[in-house]
Amino acid sequence: MGLSSFIKSQFVLHLLIGYIFLVSGLIVNLLQLCTLPLWPINRSLYRHVNCRLAYSHWSQLVLLLEWWSGTSCTIYTDPQTYEHFGKEHAIVVLNHNFEIDFLCGWTVCERFGVLGSSKVLAKKQLSYVPLIGWSWYFLEIVFCKRSWAEDSVTVARDLQRLRDYPENFWLLLHCEGTRFTPEKHAISMEVAERKGLPKLKHHLLPRTRGFALCVQNLRGTVPAIYDCTLNFRGHTKPSLLGVVYGRTYKADMCVRRIPMEDIPEDEKECGDWLNKLYKEKDDLQEEYEQSGKFPGQMFQPPRRPWVPLNWAFWASLLLSPLFHFAAGVATSGSALAIAGLIAVVIAASVGVRQLISVTEIDKGSSYGINQSKKGS
Repeated sequence: MGLSSFIKSQFVLHLLIGYIFLVSGLIVNLLQLCTLPLWPINRSLYRHVNCRLAYSHWSQLVLLLEWWSGTSCTIYTDPQTYEHFGKEHAIVVLNHNFEIDFLCGWTVCERFGVLGSSKVLAKKQLSYVPLIGWSWYFLEIVFCKRSWAEDSVTVARDLQRLRDYPENFWLLLHCEGTRFTPEKHAISMEVAERKGLPKLKHHLLPRTRGFALCVQNLRGTVPAIYDCTLNFRGHTKPSLLGVVYGRTYKADMCVRRIPMEDIPEDEKECGDWLNKLYKEKDDLQEEYEQSGKFPGQMFQPPRRPWVPLNWAFWASLLLSPLFHFAAGVATSGSALAIAGLIAVVIAASVGVRQLISVTEIDKGSSYGINQSKKGS
């Protein structure tokens, strides 16, 4: 093990990084709460401010991936498509096979200046997750309960609100609805056979109604779909815990830009189009498995300095009082104070580990198991 790897594996450093992320997140949440009076007065200003506040917190996860672990993401696309990145609204269709696929999506958003304004279609339970979930509430993230009777109304309403959004945003969609596992895949392919749909090797069947609802309500606002297919070199299975320990991964992402006018307006035809798209994504994954690369020209968008500068700001703000407090407790000689400090350390480590566990595939929801049997 090299010196760098040894340093990055140290628990105390993980604890300090987690401390900065947790405390800065609470501060950001508090500041976001204070912006609520702006909503009825100046909605555009409210949105601009909250994009910046969200960026100051979310970019710490990007720093963890890009600067701490050294993970890179190479984009395969054509020059014409690459020129559009960061300059327009987009619906981004991502595969959902890896524990850090969301983090790779956020990293690409950061490279093109749309991290703070990025949106997701997320399950309602995530809105209760401290820090990021709470932040999503203020960012007008679209939440769904996975009950079509309710979602067809509430999701459509929330999407309509984005039509006058003042900054370029990317709506990140995992159309499969849940992460790929062998068990979920087997059930999904039973549904495909029953419905006469193409069999997929590397994906689950997409949820067509939710995608059609997004297209229907953002047509005229969003000019294009970005179809993104992600994989990792060397057949690696990256994890957020691995990123925390400084392990480096090499990600490749194939991106295709599809104009919105090429997507059918009819819900059924739109669903058929999405199923065809996923067959194409599956073929791209198979090609990657065989050749180790995607088709298209390779681009490596440069890292921006705002990520480490933002982290340095929070570190300088939060670490000094922490060290001062810890030194005071250590020199006080009070057994009660020392026990309290140890309890806080344990609580912080448990909190960080719980946040990490949200991303783990084996801790994922049973949605793909229970719902695939019911169809899309």
